[in-house]
Parts: sequence; C-alpha cells; structure tokens
Amino acid sequence: MEDKSIRRNLYRVLRKTGVQKKDITLNASFDEDLKFDNVDWTIFTYYLEGIFNISVNDQELGNFVNVKDTLHYLGRTA
Repeated sequence: MEDKSIRRNLYRVLRKTGVQKKDITLNASFDEDLKFDNVDWTIFTYYLEGIFNISVNDQELGNFVNVKDTLHYLGRTA
C-alpha cells in the first residue's frame, strides 16, 4: 500500500473516533492533542484493524504516541 493511501486511510480511522480534520497532523499526540480516552482507543483499534486488515496487540498499540508513529508502523506492515 502506498504512503499516500496509508495516510488517507489512517485519517479516515481517526475521523471515526470523532477527531476533527483540522486537528490531524503528523505530530498530533493521541493523549495530549487528540485527547484519546479508552473508548477512543478501542474504536481506533477496531477500525485500524478492519481497514488495514491487520492485528495490533496492546504492546504495539502502546508505541503509538502520535500520528507519525502510527504511519511508520503501518508502512512496515503494509
């Protein structure tokens, strides 16, 4: 999957959690900037796994500090 496609699909996943389009930047932190709580992480993981056809364990999910980290992960698994 090409980088542009990965980014577009990741942004779709973030929008499913209720994140505003204007708030999505590469350096946006899930906790500080996007204000993710447990429900948001659950929704995010559900759609991430479904759209990208992957399985993300809790340890890997803990490494997702910002949007850029998630893009790097997806680029390695695609």
